[in-house]
Amino acid sequence: MSRRTRKATTSAPGVPRPTVSVCRGCCCGTPKIPDVDHAGQLAALRRSLGEIAAVRAVECLDACEQANVIVVQPSAEGRRAGGRPVWLGLVSDPDAVADIIAWVEAGGPGLADAPDILDLYTFRPSRRVQQELGPS
Repeated sequence: MSRRTRKATTSAPGVPRPTVSVCRGCCCGTPKIPDVDHAGQLAALRRSLGEIAAVRAVECLDACEQANVIVVQPSAEGRRAGGRPVWLGLVSDPDAVADIIAWVEAGGPGLADAPDILDLYTFRPSRRVQQELGPS
């Protein structure tokens, strides 16, 4: 991840933006993970990042042991700077969502360092899942 930090601005139409994929499959986003406002979590991401990132709910990402899973993919600029998708698991705390929002607002993978606390949530999916999802 790049050591430089910069403030992201609203992307021009057609410019690839960061993508935040929020798992809402068989375990994530369901009562199997209790005491979490799943709808509120997704709404907060969309409300805060809707102008600077694509925020999408996706089916099962097949990392159920890490539910709730959020994957932050770099923008085209972030990828050119060396950014790669970052998988975050066990995201059930509103403060973690706020940290994800702040990081993406600052540029996300490749353009800004993630808050240190997000290291606790970062994991690497299995090789099988990585292969199914394509190159990272």
